[in-house]
Amino acid sequence: MPHELLSEGDPPFLMPESRTYVPKQGDITKSWHVIDANAQILGRIATVAARLLQGKHRPTYTPYIDTGDHVIIVNAERIRLTGSKETRKLYRRHSGHPGGLREERAVTVRQQHPERLVETAIRGMLPKTTLGRQMLKRLKVYSNEEHPHKAQLSSGRTESSKNDLTV
Repeated sequence: MPHELLSEGDPPFLMPESRTYVPKQGDITKSWHVIDANAQILGRIATVAARLLQGKHRPTYTPYIDTGDHVIIVNAERIRLTGSKETRKLYRRHSGHPGGLREERAVTVRQQHPERLVETAIRGMLPKTTLGRQMLKRLKVYSNEEHPHKAQLSSGRTESSKNDLTV
């Protein structure tokens, strides 16, 4: 035990109090990440995006503070599903009325709303709380290459390539 940390009147079993750093909301800078989903597997893209949205890639990650970044996913219509999930996977939603259960296969969801495949997968990986809904607002999914967030990326923010999925 280092003796220079203790004063003369302190008993030897007392150590100076160490504090855990907890980031404040003003200390966190939000970055923008672009993920190209062209020919990538849906679950692999979703885990990377959920990790970035939660802020788990940062050393200052705190579960009860929103430390995540903005995520833009492009080419959602070209994402891959493995095995026979394209024809067998069901997406269910309910209107709230009696008999209001709607089921769609992944094939029809891809044709009508290709970004919904990615959004649903990522939503399932985020917390089911107010904080999780706040994280989901920073997710932007686009079915093709074009997106309206080029100004945010040109200001020195990071951009993930499709080959660099390890964050």
